[in-house]
Amino acid sequence: MSTTAERTYTVEGMTCGHCELSVREEVEGVAGVESATADRSTGLLVVRGDGVDDGAVRAAVAEAGYRVAA
Repeated sequence: MSTTAERTYTVEGMTCGHCELSVREEVEGVAGVESATADRSTGLLVVRGDGVDDGAVRAAVAEAGYRVAA
């Protein structure tokens, strides 16, 4: 039996709905990701899934043109 984990990231530079959409779509393409929610007002990205690679999430955010804060 697997459990879904949730991880929160702070993403720098999201300022509009298009930013949220770009980040969400890239991250949802990462293996194991069940859902991703990006919120420009808080700068937070919440990723839910099983066995999700942290580096792959960070790379997907970078591919969308943003950066995960350290």
